[in-house]
Amino acid sequence: MIRLSKLTDYAVVVLTEMTRVEPGTGKPAVFTAPALADRTAAPVPTVQKVLKLLARDGIVVSTRGAAGGYSLARPADRISVAEIITAIDGPIALTDCVDGGEGSCGVQPLCPMRGNWDKVNRAVRTALDGVSLADMAVPSLPAFEVTAKSARGAVMAG
Repeated sequence: MIRLSKLTDYAVVVLTEMTRVEPGTGKPAVFTAPALADRTAAPVPTVQKVLKLLARDGIVVSTRGAAGGYSLARPADRISVAEIITAIDGPIALTDCVDGGEGSCGVQPLCPMRGNWDKVNRAVRTALDGVSLADMAVPSLPAFEVTAKSARGAVMAG
C-alpha cells in the first residue's frame, strides 16, 4: 500500500483551508499558524512546521507584520497534490531505486527490475500532478450519499 505521511495529510488539510479568499476582495486570505490550527483542529507546532516546509518550496508565502501571516503563493488550481507531497515528504518514489535513489539497494546493479519501476513512478507522479489543491478543496459527498444515489439510479434505470 502506498501511504502518505501524516504531515502531508495535515498539509493538504491546512492548504485546503487556505483556499478561502478575503470576503469582498477576491484576494487570497492571510492566515496565522494558530488560526489555521484552530480552524483545522491540527496542533499549532504541526501547522507551523507544515507552513515552513510549504514556504520553503514556494507553495505559500509569508508576510511579516501586524496583519501578517501565510497565504497561497498562487491560485489553488495551479498547485498540484504532487507538489504538496514533494514539499513535505520529498521526491515521490515507490521504491528506493526509483528516480535517483542510488545506493540504498545492494543488488541494484544486478536487479532485473532496474529502470522498470521508473515507469510506474512516472504514472503515479502524472496522476498526482493532475489533481490540484482546488480539486481537493471541493466538498465531496459522504460515501453513504454516493452509494444511495448510485442505488437509486440503478433502481430507476431498471
